[in-house]
Amino acid sequence: MKEKINHQSHVDRFLGFQELYDANRPAAPARVTELLTLYRGKTPELVVDVGCGTGLSTFVWNGIAARIIGVEPNPDMRMKAEEKLQRIGPDAAAVSFRPGYSNELELADGEADIITCSQSFHWMEPVSTLQEFGRVLAAGGVFGAYDCDWPPCIGWEAEQAYNKLIARAAEILTHLVPPEEAVKQSDKSEHLAQMKKSGVFRFVKEIVFHNEEICNAERIVGMAMSQGGVQSVIKLGAAAELHDELEQFRLLTEDAFRGGTRMVPLGYRLRLGVK
Repeated sequence: MKEKINHQSHVDRFLGFQELYDANRPAAPARVTELLTLYRGKTPELVVDVGCGTGLSTFVWNGIAARIIGVEPNPDMRMKAEEKLQRIGPDAAAVSFRPGYSNELELADGEADIITCSQSFHWMEPVSTLQEFGRVLAAGGVFGAYDCDWPPCIGWEAEQAYNKLIARAAEILTHLVPPEEAVKQSDKSEHLAQMKKSGVFRFVKEIVFHNEEICNAERIVGMAMSQGGVQSVIKLGAAAELHDELEQFRLLTEDAFRGGTRMVPLGYRLRLGVK
């Protein structure tokens, strides 16, 4: 029987800040669609975006694949994705969203050409998830797990302040959340090894590239505020304990941008496997 380990704490971590998340997180780069289509060897009929959040990684396939399904267990994130879908209307008729977990996809064997996980695979139980992806992927189908490196390239002082903010949030949570209730995410650097170990894929590879997005200081601070650890501290009523680190990050980021906007590089790591 397939192992099923789906932590509700992972779903709940992203409740209630879908607007902030959607407004500030980077959208999926077009390079992802180009690379995964290349390794599939043909234009995909069905792309399944698992852990799709607000659809930032789903709509990028619109106009490329015949069908695109975003799978997301968090109701707030999925609601935002559905809202965007309704706003786009008939131009996104190929896109749909549904609730679900990575190891319980309600899809037929061999139905999908491409499965993606954008900033999400580290929240999933890897063994059962990869076995389920292997079931759903067609022969020659491709799985791609991709993540951007945090923080974006904005200057060493602001980046150092970002790292201190994230570390402080993690430290606060160790005092507020009992160990048995703490989130248990995997290390992103282990994704490729997990894919190799699964036995699902005949070929695996890591591809490193960068993308650029137009940003100002407000958006960069918004990216930091959209991180799950920061939001967890806020939702637990301990925002005051983050005040000093957040203000230092905000001031250094504002100084880096000097009231303007610029193209900001974001590093990406794509781990792909071909079934």
